[in-house]
Amino acid sequence: MGGVTPAGEQVRDPGLQPERTRLAWRRTTLSCTVAAVLAGRAALHHGPTVPGVLACALCLLLWLGFLAVAHRRMVALSACRPRTLALGTARAAALCTLAFAVCAAAMVF
Repeated sequence: MGGVTPAGEQVRDPGLQPERTRLAWRRTTLSCTVAAVLAGRAALHHGPTVPGVLACALCLLLWLGFLAVAHRRMVALSACRPRTLALGTARAAALCTLAFAVCAAAMVF
C-alpha cells in the first residue's frame, strides 16, 4: 500500500501491476510465436512454393517486429517508475497484430 510523506502527499506503490503487465507481454509474445509457427506450417504444408515461402517470410518479419516491441516494453517495465506505453509502440504492436490477422485470413481463404 502507498504511504504518506511528511508533507501529506500520497506515495505511489505500484504493487504487482508492472509484474502482471510484463507477464501479459510475455504471454502475448508466446501466443504470437505459436501463431507464426502454425502459419508457417500451414503455408508449407504441401511443400515449399513461392507464395508459401513469402508467407513464411512475412510471418517471420511480423513476429520479429512484435518481439522487438514487446522486449522494449518489458525492459521499460523493469524500471522503478515505468513510463507509460508510447503511442508509436502501441501503434507498432497493433499493426503487427493486424498484419497477423490479415495473413491468417489470407491463408484460410
